[in-house]
Amino acid sequence: METERLIIDRIRKEDRDDYFHCISHDRKVLETFICRYAETEEEVNLEPYIANEKMFAIRLKETKRLIGIILYFDETEESCEIGYGIGSEYWNHGYMSEAVRRFLEYLFEQKGFQTVRASYFPGNEASRRVMEKCGMKFERYSENELEYLGVKRDLIYCCVCRDV
Repeated sequence: METERLIIDRIRKEDRDDYFHCISHDRKVLETFICRYAETEEEVNLEPYIANEKMFAIRLKETKRLIGIILYFDETEESCEIGYGIGSEYWNHGYMSEAVRRFLEYLFEQKGFQTVRASYFPGNEASRRVMEKCGMKFERYSENELEYLGVKRDLIYCCVCRDV
């Protein structure tokens, strides 16, 4: 998959350094993206991600380097949920909105889903804005849905339906 500035494709072994720096070692990212913190690159095991056909790298076209990831999960015949994270040095450049728009096209057109959901922690305004820019609307508020970083967290769910 491609956009004007991005390539969205499978995660590879060579992505370990970029994944470490942009995701698993970036404490700003880990405040809102659920992932285990890694102190060293050696702690990063990409094998499960490489094997996961539902998880993709987000790359800058100009460098081909991984700057984030996007995935879908909890799918039924008609719907799924997406999750995404991008290195904090790439925040506020529109990359995630660009990636999510293209990923939604893929999920609707190639995978045949009718509804796609996403959630964010209250206070994560950047993720809320990404969802809104991509046509997602508020669906529901879920109190104490999961424990992350030792705290019970609420989630706000948004969704978008396929244009018929």
